[in-house]
Formats: sequence, C-alpha cells, structure tokens
Amino acid sequence: MARQMKDGKAEARGWRGSADLWLAGAHALLAEAGVEAVKIGPLAARLGLSRTSFYWHFPDREALLAALVSRWRNTNTAALLARVEAPAASVTEAILNLFDAWVEPEVFDSAAEFAMRTWALTDRAVDAAMIEEDTRRIKALTAMFARYGYGPAEADARARTVYLTQVGYIAMRTTEDFAPRMARIPEYALTFTGRRPSEAEIAAFRARHAGSGQPGQKGDQPGALV
Repeated sequence: MARQMKDGKAEARGWRGSADLWLAGAHALLAEAGVEAVKIGPLAARLGLSRTSFYWHFPDREALLAALVSRWRNTNTAALLARVEAPAASVTEAILNLFDAWVEPEVFDSAAEFAMRTWALTDRAVDAAMIEEDTRRIKALTAMFARYGYGPAEADARARTVYLTQVGYIAMRTTEDFAPRMARIPEYALTFTGRRPSEAEIAAFRARHAGSGQPGQKGDQPGALV
C-alpha cells in the first residue's frame, strides 16, 4: 500500500510499517535514552503509526527487546569481527582496519554499545549476551595478533588491552575533537602492537576518513577510541 513520509515519520492510512522499521525505531530509542524508553506507545508515536500496528510484527515488547539484542550482535560485533579478520600485510595495517570501526558510527555504534552495557547491568539475559559477545571479540583480536607472530600470552594480553581500552572509552562516554584523535593514530597503533605503522599505512587510513569529523556526522561519536 502506498505511503507518505512526513517529518521523518511513516504516515499512511492502513499502513502498519515493517518489522525493520519498528526495530530501527526501537534501536534509536535505546541509543538515545536506554531500554526503559523502548515502549510500544512512544515508539508508535515516533514512527507515526498506530500502537496496534506493532502487533503485526512482534507479539509483545519482550520479542522486540530480543530482536534488539540480535540486531546489536549482527551490527556492532559483526562489524568489529569483519575489520579484525580483513586481510592486512602487517599487524599495524590490521589494527588500523580495526580503528575504522571506531571512527565510523555507521559501522560501530558506540551510543548503542553504551546503552546495551547499561541494560546488561539490570538484565541477566542481556548480561549473558554481553559476556558472550565480549568473549567473541577478544578471541578474534587474539587470533589477529597470533596471525602476525605474537605468542599466545602476548596475543591475549594485547587483545585485551585494545578491547578493554575501547570499552573504557565507551563507558566513560568520552567525546573528543576529531583532529587530535586522528593525530594520535600512529601512537595508538604503536602502543597496541609494539610496532610503528608506516607512513603509507597512516596515509591510507587518513584518506579513508578524509570526510569524517564534521559535527554531528561520522567521526563525531562519543565513546570512540580514535
């Protein structure tokens, strides 16, 4: 059925939206105000749809919340793993690939990550999911370091240093100007790998993010390490 868009909301008589639309709206509420804000009534109002339309796509709020956890797994974790497992000629190129995820909020959503970690403090099932995903991420980072010749103990320690530092930035909701963050890139890479990235690797990284850093756009997200 045809529909119109008004003020960013979907409005059309008889249109019920889609599961993806409802889930995207719930994700936005979660990132903005936490899980307590994810309620059917406010979500319907945000989308410009009727409350009853929700039930065509989800049986109840709990099903929507479960879908949010799956969405987080399939976006933030998947994005991180894709960067960690991407081909790279050196460990410094590999760590710069990982930094891509934390520079681009469209790739790794730090606001959503913060909301998920806050939610996990009061929900055992979400906490269990968080532990599982943290374990997967650290395991992938450890494997990355091992591929470049680090021994098991050192690979594990470096993986944890990288990952737990980033989690700390997210937990503290650190916000920094983009230019000084980019200036630190070579030193971050050196700190995490013990090896200094080449000028060519740094130039390639900066070229990938040349359009980042405008206020309110990619590169300006809170909780990002680089």
